[in-house]
Amino acid sequence: MSEPNPEKGPVSASASPGIFATTHWTVVLAAGQSSSPQSDAALARLCETYWYPLYVYVRRRGNTAQDAEDLTQEFFARFLESHALRAVSPERGRFRSLLLASLNHFLTNEWKRAGTLKRGGGIGLLSLDQAAAEDRYRLEPVNELTPEKIFERRWALTLLDQVLTRLRDECVADGNAKLFDQLRGFLSNTSDPGSYAEVAAQIGTSETATRQAVRRLRQRYRELMRAEIAHTVSSPQEIDEEIRHLFTVFAR
Repeated sequence: MSEPNPEKGPVSASASPGIFATTHWTVVLAAGQSSSPQSDAALARLCETYWYPLYVYVRRRGNTAQDAEDLTQEFFARFLESHALRAVSPERGRFRSLLLASLNHFLTNEWKRAGTLKRGGGIGLLSLDQAAAEDRYRLEPVNELTPEKIFERRWALTLLDQVLTRLRDECVADGNAKLFDQLRGFLSNTSDPGSYAEVAAQIGTSETATRQAVRRLRQRYRELMRAEIAHTVSSPQEIDEEIRHLFTVFAR
């Protein structure tokens, strides 16, 4: 497995302000009182990635699948077209927090005022796959998690899925897709160390080389996780705090 390219290094807590300012959410925040093609595209990409946690939230609040689709789509249409971001300050700059607060405002106020409109009649600015969303929702655990807690858990899982996808894409680009598929189980802290020898035999290398490959894979996974989280917070100092918070949701 090739080493990470230092010229395409990850965003970290020690990243320079110039590098961090290119992340999606900070681009949106930097737009300030006006929008730009760059900030609009960055915001749309964030919404496209993280809409499913909101869909789950709306469903868990007792809405049907069809109503959840309509509400989520209408919310994003209004959110992306509105000037709601003008009131956002860097001190309140976690994207997940803004999304959930905005959705709650929409559900309690805007949707009531729009009750005379045909649901789903807003401009579909995002392509939300409702059928796939409902298939995923059926796999959600049946438990007593509040809508807020299941939103945060699904947010964390979506983020980790994004990181894993990016890591695999890098390995595919390096010609290491098969190696990634054989080693991805080691990204979990629950992996059995005794299985290194078995995997080494399968890929035709030494146990030492396998351990080194796993170490590099884990390192790159951590780097990509920090980079993905950086896209959803407003300052480098918030990355570690956000990592700690997102992992606590699995212990609830």
